[in-house]
Amino acid sequence: MPSSADAATTVSTTSTRDVRLVAPAAPLRDSYRRLVAGIVHGGEKLVPFVLGFVHAHFGALLARLADCARGIGLPDGFVAHSTYWLVEDHERVVGVSNIRHALTPSLLREGGHIGYGIRPSARGRGLGRETLRQSLRRAHDLGIGDVLVTCGQANVASAKAIVGNGGVLESEVFVPDRGEIVHRYWIRRGAGA
Repeated sequence: MPSSADAATTVSTTSTRDVRLVAPAAPLRDSYRRLVAGIVHGGEKLVPFVLGFVHAHFGALLARLADCARGIGLPDGFVAHSTYWLVEDHERVVGVSNIRHALTPSLLREGGHIGYGIRPSARGRGLGRETLRQSLRRAHDLGIGDVLVTCGQANVASAKAIVGNGGVLESEVFVPDRGEIVHRYWIRRGAGA
């Protein structure tokens, strides 16, 4: 039986479709690979970072993501993190969310609790906002109270999604490794759409 976090959530888009944030699963392999290929083909950075995990052996990818959620086999400096896929009409992966269970000093500066990305061909339909909305529910289910979400200053769409979910800008920080200003938003538990 699905949990309340698995319940169907409909997004208002140009065409109303059923959109759910789900655990990664083998039947979605081909759609997931197309999402990654679309981002790579567009020359974009793979965000969230788990999109860069090798997926040639899909079962190994699923096992690695499950281990990451349990804090197993993580590199030094990493925290347990759970990955979810935003799936449209039960078959098309249109987004990916990664929820860090705790904040390191590095994640507190940039990265925050939740990182997410939307398939390039699915952008402009409110799916970033919906991904974050459903991710906030998942974060709260993991016991995370207030949630830090960050984005580059130039990422206007992400900033709108964050603010649309109750995000309040706390600060702007120049991150030399990225060569850009990063906006840091807090979303208080119970805030949001």
